[in-house]
Amino acid sequence: MTGFATAGFLAMAGRSASAMTQAEARTLIGSVMNAVHEIINSARSEAQMMRDFEALFTRYGDIPVIARSVLGPPARSASAAQLNAFTEAFRGYMARKYGGQFRRFIGARADVTGARQVQSYWEVISTMTMRGEAPFEVRWHVSDRSGQHKFFNLIIEGVNLLAAERQEIGAMLERRGGSIDRLIQDLRSTR
Repeated sequence: MTGFATAGFLAMAGRSASAMTQAEARTLIGSVMNAVHEIINSARSEAQMMRDFEALFTRYGDIPVIARSVLGPPARSASAAQLNAFTEAFRGYMARKYGGQFRRFIGARADVTGARQVQSYWEVISTMTMRGEAPFEVRWHVSDRSGQHKFFNLIIEGVNLLAAERQEIGAMLERRGGSIDRLIQDLRSTR
């Protein structure tokens, strides 16, 4: 796994979006991948790993932006309390959903291979290499529109996770008759 200096990551925290550099975007994703690697290779219980993934998602992911995006148009009519509750429930749901899949990455190698500016954000390209499997590409969308450098989307082998989650959350909301409150309750208990 490519190593990145913590000092460089901390130094970038206070800069504006226009000042974000390619190196800073790459460093952010390198830090995320290093943190994932540490979690999956730890001897922690699954419950502790899920808490660690939720903390990682909170630290490096722009959760409010992601949550509003996946909720879609209903986010505009939701109350502030509903948006906050949805964001918290969604954070836990995502950590449980994807954190459970990370065990298959034990022993994998991740490398940042490039980055390019796309409109107002950076797309950082990484390659995952797992034992006995062909390498695959992960593209991370990084911005600091919320005041900190965070990722807000991933594209894994061409699959846009933000779009996929928007579709899934939309279907879940529809099955609950459009009730954001029922969706929040169900997200809190969904594994």
